Amino acid sequence: MGYLNNSVITVDAILTKKGREALARNDGSFRITQFALADDEIDYTLFNPSHPSGSAFYGEAIDGMPLLEAFPDESQIMKYKLTTLPRGTAKLPIINLGYSAITLKQGAQLAITPQTLNYLDNEQSFETSGYSATIADIRLTSDFTGLGINTDAATSQNTQSTLGTNVSKTIIGSQFNVRGTTVNTLFGSQTSLTTTLTVVGLDSGARVTIPLIINKSTT
Repeated sequence: MGYLNNSVITVDAILTKKGREALARNDGSFRITQFALADDEIDYTLFNPSHPSGSAFYGEAIDGMPLLEAFPDESQIMKYKLTTLPRGTAKLPIINLGYSAITLKQGAQLAITPQTLNYLDNEQSFETSGYSATIADIRLTSDFTGLGINTDAATSQNTQSTLGTNVSKTIIGSQFNVRGTTVNTLFGSQTSLTTTLTVVGLDSGARVTIPLIINKSTT
């Protein structure tokens, strides 16, 4: 959802299929209990402390920026959620995957165990709620699963599905298993395929995106 006008309380919201079903029942089961805020569309370089009209106008250009309309694709909207960190936090948390890029041969498997740096006064820690991992093109994997988190959300998302089309897939876990595709026809005349892997800490909001490369087997 998104605020369309900052002078009145007007909210634009798009419901998921499950949300529409709950609303249609009209029995009180449709209740918004959680929400998140993000600032994807804000360009903070427009903040102008040299504005000739004084401090009240430093953020005038930012206040006048248009906002994105709501659309139900979490890989394209609300990438930069606002998070609440413990008081006294001096450094923003960052995700460490142990790799700046991942390269796999066809059929090869890799286990990825994310860790969060600068979080909860620890130099390095694991997040209680786990992490979400999004691959931009699910076709490049024959196995992409999350382990270690047993919530309803994790269970519903951690089912491998390759539809043969270039679509993203998000899973939840404290560890992720990735296996390169074994489908030779996907490569065509290319010897390697490239996509991206984005991991987000579900408690800290920290995120990292790295390339994922699958090399065609020569045998």
